Amino acid sequence: MTAAAPAGPVLSGFLNILKPPGMSSHDVVGYVRRVLHTKKVGHAGTLDPAAAGVLPVAVGTATRLIEYMEMADKTYRAEVRLGIATDSGDDTGKVLTCQTDLPKFDLSTLENALARFQGKITQRPPAHSAIKINGRRACDLLRAGQTVEIPKREVMIHRLQLLRYAGDTMLIDVDCSKGTYIRSLCQDIGTALSVPATMAFLLRRRVGDFSAEQALTLEELAAQGASALLPPDEFLSGMQRFDLNPKREKAFCNGLSSTVRNFTAETPALRVYADGHFIGIGRYDAEKAELFPVKVIGR
Repeated sequence: MTAAAPAGPVLSGFLNILKPPGMSSHDVVGYVRRVLHTKKVGHAGTLDPAAAGVLPVAVGTATRLIEYMEMADKTYRAEVRLGIATDSGDDTGKVLTCQTDLPKFDLSTLENALARFQGKITQRPPAHSAIKINGRRACDLLRAGQTVEIPKREVMIHRLQLLRYAGDTMLIDVDCSKGTYIRSLCQDIGTALSVPATMAFLLRRRVGDFSAEQALTLEELAAQGASALLPPDEFLSGMQRFDLNPKREKAFCNGLSSTVRNFTAETPALRVYADGHFIGIGRYDAEKAELFPVKVIGR
């Protein structure tokens, strides 16, 4: 009887991918699967096909941590085209309004308009989006001829900076919370200026600890292969670290809680380590003085 071939190394970790315009986020996942020869791949924070920039990709057991990456704040650079409104909120959509006699705005007018959108704001996500309504994506419902109206939501704009203004275009930088739609923000900025507006280009420069400066092109990923995988815990810096008694590691990995006294949790979720090794995500219940496993990664 022929012995089975030894199994290859288990791939697990994050990739910081620089998504090019023209590819969907799902296309990037497919590319990663082919390069790394593994099926367990997922991404955090969808980027529209026309947009470019940082797309965090998880491989192997790290896919269990995607939900925490999706909660991260993000940084975008966007070009706002004044004088045009489209049905999609960007320049790939059908033009609904075109205004050629645009006023020339002074700097104070523009900055005052942008100031209205800093802090906690309410916005309506575009109907041409992947938001699900009764289990179906809004954009698919539109293609099927159905009327779609997505409820407004609260988001946080931490920073909104005007970088350049030239005639009919504005270049802006945005630091924002999860769930912010830059297309909607561009349209709302136009409304504040009393002119139609649409998003002409979008670059995502940061997702949590992932930055565009450190991101890999697809060509660089193909050259580096599995060596490009990054330890997942390094990109969860927004969570407080907890070092578990190594004697409780097996219990944690088996889904059992551990009694922990004299501890104050500063974040709802904790990065849990044993003997210096990241083993998963935990939750601390102060009333019970217990640490509960939420996501077990193991070694």
